[in-house]
Amino acid sequence: MSPPLNARQPPRSFRDRWAAMRNVPPFLRLVWRAGPGLTLATLALRLCRALIPVATLYVGKLIVDEVVRLIALPDGPATIGGWWDAGLASGLGWLLAAEFALAIAQDGLSRLIGLVDSLLSERLTNGLSVRLMDHAATLDLKEFEDAVFQDKLDRARRQTAFRMTLLGQLLNQIESVVTILSFAGGLVAYHPWLVVLLILTLIPAFLGEAHFNARTYSLDYGRTPERREMDYVRQVAASADTAKEVKIFGLHRFLTDRYMTLARAFYAQNRRVAVDRAAWGALFAALGTLGYYAAYVWIVAQTLTGALSLGDLTFLAGSFQRLRTLMETLLTSFGQTAAQAMYLDDLFGFFRVRPDIVSPPDPRPVPRPLAQGFRFENVGFRYPGSDRWAVRHLTFDLHAGETLALVGENGAGKTTLVKLLARLYDPDEGRILLDGRDLRDYDLDGLRATMGVIFQDFVRFNLTAGDNIAVGRIDARDDAARIRAAADRAMAAPVIERLPAGYGQMIGKRFANGVELSGGEWQKIAIARAYMRDAQVLILDEPTAALDARSEYEVFQRFKDLSAGRTAVLISHRFSSVRMADRILVLADGRVEAQGTHAELLARPGRYRELFELQAEGYR
Repeated sequence: MSPPLNARQPPRSFRDRWAAMRNVPPFLRLVWRAGPGLTLATLALRLCRALIPVATLYVGKLIVDEVVRLIALPDGPATIGGWWDAGLASGLGWLLAAEFALAIAQDGLSRLIGLVDSLLSERLTNGLSVRLMDHAATLDLKEFEDAVFQDKLDRARRQTAFRMTLLGQLLNQIESVVTILSFAGGLVAYHPWLVVLLILTLIPAFLGEAHFNARTYSLDYGRTPERREMDYVRQVAASADTAKEVKIFGLHRFLTDRYMTLARAFYAQNRRVAVDRAAWGALFAALGTLGYYAAYVWIVAQTLTGALSLGDLTFLAGSFQRLRTLMETLLTSFGQTAAQAMYLDDLFGFFRVRPDIVSPPDPRPVPRPLAQGFRFENVGFRYPGSDRWAVRHLTFDLHAGETLALVGENGAGKTTLVKLLARLYDPDEGRILLDGRDLRDYDLDGLRATMGVIFQDFVRFNLTAGDNIAVGRIDARDDAARIRAAADRAMAAPVIERLPAGYGQMIGKRFANGVELSGGEWQKIAIARAYMRDAQVLILDEPTAALDARSEYEVFQRFKDLSAGRTAVLISHRFSSVRMADRILVLADGRVEAQGTHAELLARPGRYRELFELQAEGYR
């Protein structure tokens, strides 16, 4: 069973915030899997670069001490050439060359690290995106129809793109730790209390940064629904799909006002956090500066008394300043890493969601061909979070090779019945049998593969015309003859042949050179998907809603011929379509109210005859 989607609240206590660091090891494992060679390369390069700052500073100390020694020599040469000819400046020359080599090496390493990190980041982004899509494909339909899950999915989707910041932080922290240890070793060699003083002055800044990062995350976590609404409003206000109604109904001002209402609330909350962070940050920075100058005064005093050389002064002052900056950055980065790790909770929390509808441990293969068909036995189902039964006490048979039509008013349970038949949901009561065995005993992928389902709210993919049909059986995408045959069966071939690039034409307006189709043309493309699937069971849920009367008649005549010998379920509000079914079920309030042929149902009083006469009256 999946954990409750709203079980986790944003962390509040300091302990809760740091508990999120448990996400770092699994994240690093993801990095390693994304590119072991690249990971080793960036670590090795960073280790080399981490030692360059202390080496450069120490060479600088030696240069200062050598210059002081040379200046103190009696009767020193008056020119640079003189110093060199006398052999007095050769040591200084080698030191200057060493410092130059270190500078060149640091620049070269930085460029290599940037290259390796960019490649590693891209591979990690791609790997996380694929894993998210793969995992989403395993989850139940109920999750995607739940607003809380949509918030969770939205946060997880954003993490696949934005966790590159965390990768850079972790790699920089590893490098900074090595550099800090090298500088700290130099300070400890002189006086250990310098390092202690430094740490004490940086702790407040670290705790403050951790606190404000947690506040920022809590705000982001709590505002996910509003952020999704902002994205939705922005899309509606500037989208080809909605442009006509936005203009006709004058919705522009309403949408921009709604967007600005949400944006102002976001701005006010962000402003409060930013002001508090700036004020406390200034205080903490002042403490760090105070610690640095206390140490600097001590180093200068020791130099004046002769306990330290001028080179030692340069090295210690530079080391303390660099160490302070590095430790301040590192501690702040640790706080930011904890914040980033909290965001990782969104990603790993999504991966922890598990489907309820799965294949059994030892699934039965779906029979080919179907022998008996389907049987609903006292089936009851409620959508998650609803107290209302969508269907209840539902009992009927769908015989193998039979065409069954479902008729009823909106909300009668027709589409719910189809979702249960395709096992997009499982019943809360009763059971559904296929050839005498519970539907849950069969392999789930095999069960769905045997069905061709076209819902009334089918997806209009922004793909080529050929691919829009091929999605019905995507593993046959390269079978052009099959795609053309499916288009011909659905009467979509003339539509496609009129397109500039035929089956290779991009349809939909999302991408350049895309051609938009009418609702009826899209519907024919969608019906072709069902024929592309070549399934044992065909399910058409309002498949001709956007077609004119002549096209609808032709489609159903073709459907009747092509579905011969197959099991078919047809949902339609048009009685001219359902009358060709072998049997008609009349649904009301989630139950079977009546069943029979078109003639039988018209012959007796009831809902079917009433609806038929109402529809017929509209055509007179």
